[in-house]
Amino acid sequence: MPGQQLRLEQWANFYVIMSAAAATLLGLLFVVIALAAERGRREDAPKIRIYLTPVVIYFSSVLLMSALLTVPNQTPLTAVVCVCLEGIAGLGYSASLAVRRGTEEAFYEQRSDLLLYVVFPFAGYALMVAGGLLLLRRPSVGLNLVAAAMLVLLGIAIRNSWAIATTIVSSQD
Repeated sequence: MPGQQLRLEQWANFYVIMSAAAATLLGLLFVVIALAAERGRREDAPKIRIYLTPVVIYFSSVLLMSALLTVPNQTPLTAVVCVCLEGIAGLGYSASLAVRRGTEEAFYEQRSDLLLYVVFPFAGYALMVAGGLLLLRRPSVGLNLVAAAMLVLLGIAIRNSWAIATTIVSSQD
């Protein structure tokens, strides 16, 4: 049935836009990291890992998903495998961020940080897995859910990058 086919070529422009945005913002994040290293103190090292690394992962996830779904000759089954594997890996990573790292300085400073760095991204990855599972039965719904997941991850990464950048700029040595 034509309505049941996975039509990834119709999504090509979306994936190009998403990958360009994620790659550009990932590059800009490295500028923020350089600023953080320049202004940072040794006691801030655990904070860099707990705040910056998730943002890099979320941008990279959007970039990777865009790349995976534009692979030539992608079949519905390979698309499902790619989407679900990335979503499951993201769920695992997001869940791991909720676990204390063993020291107080390696945990989120505010309760709202847990929501913005763990809960929302976890929901984004859950959307990704749900979309992946729907790709075989209801491809249009599945692709829309995957797109929503990518937008959630990109939006959260942008918001968190901005929070990090403003914190670095406003911090005093």
